[in-house]
Amino acid sequence: MKQTILGAGGAIGIELAKALPTYTSEIQLVGRNPKKVNETDLLFKANLFNRDEVFKSVEGSEVVYLTVGIDYSTKSWQQNWPPLIKNVIDACLEHQAKLVFFDNVYAIGGNNVNHITENSPISPSSKKGSVRADVDKLILESVEKRNLNAIIARSADFFSDMKEKSMLMNVVYDNLAKGKKAQWFCDAKAIHSTSYTPDLAKGTAILGNSPEAYNQIWNLPTDPQKITGEDWINLFAAEMNTSNKYQVLPSWGIRALGIFIPILKEMYEMRYQYDRDYYFDSSKFNQHFNYTPTSNADAVKETVALLKSQK
Repeated sequence: MKQTILGAGGAIGIELAKALPTYTSEIQLVGRNPKKVNETDLLFKANLFNRDEVFKSVEGSEVVYLTVGIDYSTKSWQQNWPPLIKNVIDACLEHQAKLVFFDNVYAIGGNNVNHITENSPISPSSKKGSVRADVDKLILESVEKRNLNAIIARSADFFSDMKEKSMLMNVVYDNLAKGKKAQWFCDAKAIHSTSYTPDLAKGTAILGNSPEAYNQIWNLPTDPQKITGEDWINLFAAEMNTSNKYQVLPSWGIRALGIFIPILKEMYEMRYQYDRDYYFDSSKFNQHFNYTPTSNADAVKETVALLKSQK
């Protein structure tokens, strides 16, 4: 039974490839320059922004996981996400494949992030959130009206030793590793759930191989601890045996620095995830699958140890 990962080169795609051999020996990795994770992986070079290549990638697959990462800019998301998701849905329907979409929670905005469950309303409060809301709606409408078998598997922000696109790793770990103060956005005393990439990958693989999980939204396994930005900094500082001093970049500072730093320009509209409690609840998954997520403390310990070993 061939299972295909579209966008296999990122942190989630790589960890998902490690998790899938539990369920299948036929794993296909698709991307511009796919590289084997497991010895028996099938590699398929494709430009996933090309409709024909999406269809060829999906052909013969029983389950298709969409873990593509698009450049973190509103313009790029607006241009690329709608046609990509339409093409993937059409390809899955054409080839009778099930779809597992690895999603974030940007479609949920405002104070609805105070406690994010599968029943939280689609309520975007940012331009990037509006794009993700449109993507979610397309999938849900295709389930309802076109008989698509699909799962929306949602994640909070995430981190691991593959740290390039992890905000937590960029503003906390990288700064501490350089002997600098850690940084946080808006309010370090506010709760900010962050998921551990290996748990997300295992959860995604479990969902894709559980028939009863389809045609639903699932929050992927995340430690239920109500942890703050300051708590995260303390965990990393303790593991790295360094100072836990930090500085908070307020909303106006994000906006001002965004003139010079592109990623902060893109972050400004997402400040609602940092200026209030942002709590991600995966109890539906944890209870249904009897899954205990890695604790935040253990996840930080494993991440720091892996990074030390890589040096």
